Order: sequence, then structure tokens, then C-alpha cells
Amino acid sequence: MKVLVPVKRVVDANVKVRVKADHSNVDTANLKMALNPFCEIAVEEAVRLKEAGIATEVVVVSVGTKAVQEQLRTAMALGADRAIHVETDEELVPLSIAKLLLAVQQKEQAQLVVFGKQSIDGDNNQTGQMMAALADMPQATFASEVKVEGDNIVVTREIDGGLQTLKMPLPAVVSVDLRLNEPRYASLPNIMKAKRKPLDVHTIADLGVTLKAHQTVLKVTPPAERKAGIMVSSVEELVEKLRNEAKVI
Repeated sequence: MKVLVPVKRVVDANVKVRVKADHSNVDTANLKMALNPFCEIAVEEAVRLKEAGIATEVVVVSVGTKAVQEQLRTAMALGADRAIHVETDEELVPLSIAKLLLAVQQKEQAQLVVFGKQSIDGDNNQTGQMMAALADMPQATFASEVKVEGDNIVVTREIDGGLQTLKMPLPAVVSVDLRLNEPRYASLPNIMKAKRKPLDVHTIADLGVTLKAHQTVLKVTPPAERKAGIMVSSVEELVEKLRNEAKVI
């Protein structure tokens, strides 16, 4: 069974982002970039499936500029066998990404596609669902446990009311949640080995995909700064302020 894992290059989770002066986008100049944390969990799960003898190959794929090859090498250092880079300088929306990933999946004929549930930059949580719909493949989101049973996959999902277990036929799409596993650290020998693993580069034209402009970003603004709190001398004063100033009771 071949497993395809889409990954994304994002600003490191520990870095504070800033908005550009013209409010056109987030300023990523000179910021530390990293593999999206949820994508790390997806890679880890795919590698564990291979170590268990269930998966035969783990392929990672990313869409973006040449810089994303750094994160693809990181994913291979974590255990992926090879990588595919769909190179473009355009900033694409989730639907366009989903169309490109569908083309890659059809070319690779992967039986399982494992997404992180979302990226920490856009927080859209859309691409996996869109690709599953385009491919007409069964899908489970927010996975906290994944088991492959023959030609089926059993996924335990985290939902508002607790846990839900789904059984789906392969091929299928799964998007993973935070508690599925603890990603491993890449060892120095594996980092060196990753430099020699195959990394194929394709263009959008190579995949035969025609993309359209589905949306336009008008303006990007930082969130409003939180106002400083105040100290109250009694419960009565707190209730009075909540009732008359904040008007929440």
C-alpha cells in the first residue's frame, strides 16, 4: 500500500508574525520556516504504517516555491521514502491545492492520502475535504487513531460529543488530529540520508491542471490588541462592572 502525505511550509509556530505595512499579506521575510506541525503528525503516522509492514512506500508532496524542498527533505528525514515538489511562485487557495494534489494522487495511485487537519498559517481546514470530494474518495477527519484492516481503514474521530469510529474502503483520505501520535525527531544520520532520497519536481502544466482565481485577498490586518485589565476591590464591584460596563450579565 502506497501512502501519500501532503505537507506544507509554514512560519515556525514559535515565531510572532507581522503584517506588511501595506496590509497586503503577512511579512515572512527573515522568519524561521518549518514543517506544519499537523503535517509532521501525518508523516509520522504514515511512517509507522510502513514500519508495521502495512505500507510499502511513503511519498510526501508539497506545492510552492523552491523553498519548500527544505520541508520535503525534513519529511524524508522523518522517514518518508521520496518526495514530489509541485513548483509554483503563486500563492494558491485551498481548492487549487486540492486540484493539484488530486492530480498527484491519480499519477501515484496511492491507496491512502494522509493530511494534517489544517495548516497553522491559514487555519482553513479545507484542502483535505476538497480533495476527497474531487476524487470521490471516502474520508475521515480529526483522526485520533488509524488502523488498516485488509482493504478497509478504521478511523477513530474526535467529535464534539466524544469519539466516533468509521470504517471505510480503500483508497481513502484521512486528516489527522493533534492526539494521534507524537512525531519523532530527525536524527543526524537520517538527515544526511534524506539528502540522497529522490525528490521529483513538477510544474502545474506537467500535471495538466488548469487553475482559476477563486478568491482575492483584499486586506490583511493584525488582531486588535487586548486592553489592559483592571483590579477590583470586591465581588460587588466586579458584578457592577460586568453588569453596567461590560454588559455581559
